[in-house]
Amino acid sequence: MSQSSTQTLPGGAPATGKTRITVARGDGIGPEIMEATLAVLDAAGANLDYDYIEVGEQVYLKGNAAGIEPRAWDSLKETRVFLKAPITTPQGGGYKSLNVTTRKALGLFANVRPCVAYHPFVRTKHPAMDVVIVRENEEDTYGGIEHRQTDEVVQCLKLISRPGSEKIVRYAFEYARRYGRKKVTCFTKDNIMKMTDGLFHKLFEEVGAEYPDIEKEHWIVDIGAAKLADTPEVFDVIVMPNLYGDILSDVAAQIAGSVGLAGSSNIGAGYAMFEAIHGSAPRRAGQNLANPSGLMLGAVMMLVHLGKGEVAERVHNAWLRTIEDGMHTYDIFKEGTSKEKVGTKEFAQAIIARMGQEPATLKPVRYAGGASKPIQITIKERKRARKELVGIDIIVDDPRKSPAGLADVMQKLGGKDFDLVMMSSRGMKIWPDGNPETIIMDHIRCRYMGRDGQVVSHDGLAELLGRLANTNIDFVQIMNLYNFDGQPGFSLGQGQ
Repeated sequence: MSQSSTQTLPGGAPATGKTRITVARGDGIGPEIMEATLAVLDAAGANLDYDYIEVGEQVYLKGNAAGIEPRAWDSLKETRVFLKAPITTPQGGGYKSLNVTTRKALGLFANVRPCVAYHPFVRTKHPAMDVVIVRENEEDTYGGIEHRQTDEVVQCLKLISRPGSEKIVRYAFEYARRYGRKKVTCFTKDNIMKMTDGLFHKLFEEVGAEYPDIEKEHWIVDIGAAKLADTPEVFDVIVMPNLYGDILSDVAAQIAGSVGLAGSSNIGAGYAMFEAIHGSAPRRAGQNLANPSGLMLGAVMMLVHLGKGEVAERVHNAWLRTIEDGMHTYDIFKEGTSKEKVGTKEFAQAIIARMGQEPATLKPVRYAGGASKPIQITIKERKRARKELVGIDIIVDDPRKSPAGLADVMQKLGGKDFDLVMMSSRGMKIWPDGNPETIIMDHIRCRYMGRDGQVVSHDGLAELLGRLANTNIDFVQIMNLYNFDGQPGFSLGQGQ
């Protein structure tokens, strides 16, 4: 870790009185756009002290699967604020996403991505677009919990929690209230994933009821995505689970004008990380071509987080004036609209030259005052549900793909406590009364329920598994089935 020379006082405050932040220059175009961004921050009087750490490709290639060295965590825990340029993850298995690792390790539950059109200065089909994507940042399929279970089937676990959903939904409503937004929209796929996405939607309804001043709506994510791409001006703030938010924030940024213009904040209770939403673009590295705007606007969000609202205004308004004056990097340059094609360094110099100016056509931004404070989120305590064990799903590897033959064996294993009630392949019921046209994999779920609807015991489950172990059937996963306050905590098989 490359340390700056400034002496640090207790509590992380440097002797110079500057605010200390952790900085990673990144890979590919990262060092260039970081240099440009820091030059603009310094010119604006941000009064920051930089602690540089090494993350990304070179750390991965040294054998560190997380892409961040242990000493770097010391800096992050001291400064609590991370400005990160894009990094390159080497090709091949075994390398874990640095972003996911950092977000989860530091509890950065909220990913905020403003997607704004800058018509008529940046080409867009949606000149009135001004959408903020608020994305849950820690769970969903991004837990990275995957298994190959049979020769034919792999699985990825989708984890949605009540606290995680409540935090991000509440953050979206608080963000809307803080910044004068009128509506919060939720995207899920709970017509299919009734329990995971269903929980997210339920929390949206529960929390939203506490914000009567803000309009609320819910869309199924597929038609919602179509509407976002076609008519984004009907949306204001959109809150989504992790995967949908990751995908659709890139879509939203691109249709607003360019992914290269979008900044991103990752917010937690005690830490925050700021970045561009785009990647490291190694093909453009070292050519003074890259657009630093995404990282710069991420840095603007950082300044707001740090309580430096006036500096954030100076930087953002100077950036808007530069865009308005037609000083554009190659990715947004358009003959007849742009006035000069500039490189990374020249674009930063153009912003610095306009420091203190405001745009004439685009709307100036305002961050000073109440907006320049971190949003604090507290989730409500609730009584835990009554939980009863009522059955078990056992997934077996059955290369014969013979539902009738497998059922004959599995029924006998139920003993006095369990009934085999259903078998499915890829979620579709194949026994009893399966459809002969259903394509069957070697990955079969066998569902046992307590006989006559009775609650069962862990000892009973262990005895059932013991009987199964004495067969030649390979069972690859078990999932206990519970009722919560008398309601099933598990989905039916398709066709059951």
